[in-house]
Amino acid sequence: MGSASYGIHPEMLDYVTDEVKGLLELDVQLGIVIGAGNIFRGVAGASKGMDRSSADNMGMLATLINSLALRDALEKKDMPSRVLSAIPMPTVCESYSCREALHQFKKGRVVIFGAGTGNPYFTTDTAAVLRGLEIGAEVICKATRVDGVYDKDPLLHKDAVKFDQLTYSEVLARQLRVMDSAAISLARDNSKTILVFDLNKPGNIRKAVCGENSGTIIKGN
Repeated sequence: MGSASYGIHPEMLDYVTDEVKGLLELDVQLGIVIGAGNIFRGVAGASKGMDRSSADNMGMLATLINSLALRDALEKKDMPSRVLSAIPMPTVCESYSCREALHQFKKGRVVIFGAGTGNPYFTTDTAAVLRGLEIGAEVICKATRVDGVYDKDPLLHKDAVKFDQLTYSEVLARQLRVMDSAAISLARDNSKTILVFDLNKPGNIRKAVCGENSGTIIKGN
């Protein structure tokens, strides 16, 4: 949503696609999981008092709006991409399967995973870790608004302390809100490294892929 209060900000979409283009120059295979906070904030009032499953289904559908917008923006810059949805929508995009995702990677396409896990009560954080495990990703990178994980919100507290590296257990014990506990536990149980970095700093995605610590690394029990 960029600097807007909600919705899709064209300048932010353009920025993200430029960052992805720089990354693809490294000849890597890239899978992207998108949340829907930018859209769901705009309809948050309507979801108040709503059944949790219904609200979560709305959120998963909203991720597909973002996914389709990103696919369009990528392809306008000559980056072939495919949206794979955990909720079957054959007239809109292809359905997700691990085999299909790997096939698209071999074709040199960016794969965008939409609709979360396809189930309510699971966040897109959990979806990102799950998809990362399924496709055998080397690292799961979480792009956010700050340059890593802090002991408290650095946007609200000037004395917040940043961590260069954490274990999964430390994240859970300190109740750090970098990802939900289900996502962290899933990564821990499968020894999958997570790198948290600032999306708004140009070149950070490329640094993450090249192994430069541009944020906070989460690994180890």
